[in-house]
This record gives sequence, C-alpha cells and structure tokens, in this order.
Amino acid sequence: MNNKTRSLVQRMTLTPYSIWAALFIVVPLIFVAYYAFTDSAFRFTFENVSRFFTATSQIDDGETVREVHTYLVIFWRSLKLAVISTFICLVMGYPLAYIMARAKSRTQNILLTLIMIPMWMNFLIRTYAWMTILQDTGILNGFLSALHLGRIHIIGTESAVVIGMVYDYFPYMVLPIYSVMAKLDVKLLEAASDLGCPGISVLRRVIWPLSLPGVLSGVTMVLIPSISTFYISQKLGNGKFFLIGDAIEGQYVANNLHFAAAIAFILMVILLVCMGLMQKLTNRRIIVA
Repeated sequence: MNNKTRSLVQRMTLTPYSIWAALFIVVPLIFVAYYAFTDSAFRFTFENVSRFFTATSQIDDGETVREVHTYLVIFWRSLKLAVISTFICLVMGYPLAYIMARAKSRTQNILLTLIMIPMWMNFLIRTYAWMTILQDTGILNGFLSALHLGRIHIIGTESAVVIGMVYDYFPYMVLPIYSVMAKLDVKLLEAASDLGCPGISVLRRVIWPLSLPGVLSGVTMVLIPSISTFYISQKLGNGKFFLIGDAIEGQYVANNLHFAAAIAFILMVILLVCMGLMQKLTNRRIIVA
C-alpha cells in the first residue's frame, strides 16, 4: 500500500468521527455562541456578556450591607471548589494509579473493577446515597454517635459538595494516569536506580515528567465537570449557595436562554484558555526535565 492509498484510508476511517464531532460538538457550540451574542429578538448584542461581569447584588453580613458582583462571586466559588476537588483527586489518585500500574495483572483488574463499579450506578443515585450518609441523622453521624464522638454537620456545606465531587469524578483522575503509567518502561526506573538516583528523585525526575500527559488529562476531566456541576451542589449543598452550573440552569428554567448561553460561553472560553496554559506549561516541564 503506497502513501497516497494509506492516507486515503486514514481519512475515510476518520470520516464517521468527523461527522459525529461536527454534529454533536461543533454545531451546538455555534448555537451557544449565537444565543450568547443575541437578544430575545435575535439581534446582535454584547449585553448578555457584559451582564455577567457587571451584575451586582447586595449582601447583608449583619454589620454592613455591601454590593458584590453576583456572577463573578458565583464563578469564583465554583472555581475554588473545583480546584480543591481536583487537587484532592490528584493527591489520592496519583499514588493509586502508580500502585495499579506496578501491580500484577490480576491485581490490576481487581482494582480497576473496584474503581469502575461506582460508575455503573446512576449519577443521581450516587448523589442521593451521599445525602443519606452525610445528613445530620445519617450513617456517618450515627457511627460517630455510637463511638461517643459527637455529631458533625456536613450536609449543606461546601465540604459536602467537595466530597460529592471527589467521589463522582475520582475515576476520571485515576484512569488517565494509570493508562500512561502502565506503559512506562520499567527499565527506565531501573536505570535511574542503577545510576544512583534515590527513590524520591526517580519519582521527581523520571516518573512525574513521563506521567504528566496523564495528569493533564485527569485534571481536565475532573476540573471541567466539577466547575460546571449543579446537581451535587443542589442536593449536598441543600441549595444554600449557587455554583456557576446552578446559575446556568436557573437562567434556562427562567427561559432566559440568551443569558444562560452567555454564561456557558464565557465559562467555555475561560476553561479553554486554562487548558491551553496547562498544556503549554506541561510541555515546557517535560522538555526541562
């Protein structure tokens, strides 16, 4: 098979995916952008985008009444909780992925199955399960009371939302890192040890740089759904605070489709910029290492 024929076969193979991507990724994004920059009469406007940055509301903290930028505060809260959840997933998932990659084949299959089992259940059921565990009269407080350790209030707090995010998105951090680490050549680690590189240095100078593509994929797959989630915050947060996903859903329910699209469009642009910067820093880190 010559190069021209091989190239033609490759293009034909990619055709179904290209059509699928155009219909279900590109076209919806075009509609989101179109609604974001038009008003209810579908006339071009920047009002929806500017509203995201200029809309304000008053907050009474008991002593003073202060005015804050409504959606910027919501976005900051969403970003904060998403970053915390992503960091926790990375700290717990990275060593687990390494252990899995270095384990025997049978052990790897068992650990993979244990990680995948929660994903077989419906997302709503998993969230309701955590409501049962974390509520004031739930399983956790019942266990603490049995040990005479007192009760703790978690449900309806940011901590409960973070717990829900970590539980639901943890597999998306582990699996990409594991897939990269499983392909690492063990001879590289042995060579580093033979050359006098201690364990920590092997991790820092060999394993970590080579696993960065998996880390970047895991961070992206956890950060994006975490920052745009709304159901977890509604159920585990008891609706006491809004995240950016709640804001989009609220505008959609209120039939403010153009402003909902504007919020989604701004969030998409911010995430794309962050992903681009992360990719650039990751590539630079690999080259330096």
